Amino acid sequence: MTKADLVEIIFEKVGLSKKEAQTIVESIFETIAQAFREGESVKLSGFGTFNVRQKRARRGRNPKTGDELEITPRRVLTFRASNQMKAVIEKQNAKGEGQ
Repeated sequence: MTKADLVEIIFEKVGLSKKEAQTIVESIFETIAQAFREGESVKLSGFGTFNVRQKRARRGRNPKTGDELEITPRRVLTFRASNQMKAVIEKQNAKGEGQ
């Protein structure tokens, strides 16, 4: 699913113009992105929680050459699905449709 798909769904289900729907979708994503930049979590009830985590520096190894190297500290985005979303996925798996 893409942003364009979301715009189309809003256009069809809510009845807004495509331009208005696109403005809403862009605004939502910009707001979420700003929260990530500020290190905040984003919780979407019934869907899941996105968290920004700080990973510390660590030693790593280049898999091609075997050379050791330092992996720099960085921020990563993680997602944890809500229990409702997990239930939806499990229900699909039980039907055999998730394959």
